[in-house]
Amino acid sequence: MRRDIFQAVADPTRRAIIALIAVQAMTPNALATHFASTRQAVSKHLRILTECDLVKTEQQGREIYYTLQIEKMKAIDEWLAQFRKIWEGRFEQLDHLLSTIKNKKS
Repeated sequence: MRRDIFQAVADPTRRAIIALIAVQAMTPNALATHFASTRQAVSKHLRILTECDLVKTEQQGREIYYTLQIEKMKAIDEWLAQFRKIWEGRFEQLDHLLSTIKNKKS
């Protein structure tokens, strides 16, 4: 079963895991040291992220390392881009309004 990537990134712990493995590949044990939860809880989050293809596993000896799938993160960025344009337009309107108010006071 494939999960929705937006459902996966909605959880703050999963977002924190993504941030950690964006810097370097990590094992579940190494990730668990960053959270006040059990290794099993971290493994559950990793499973969800893996099901969404946001992370992939790499076997190195006896250890499994998790790495970020940048391509899937691009899908999130593309979805957010539409809102980024709206926000930028609103900031420009606000900037124009503030300039107008400032010029009236001068």
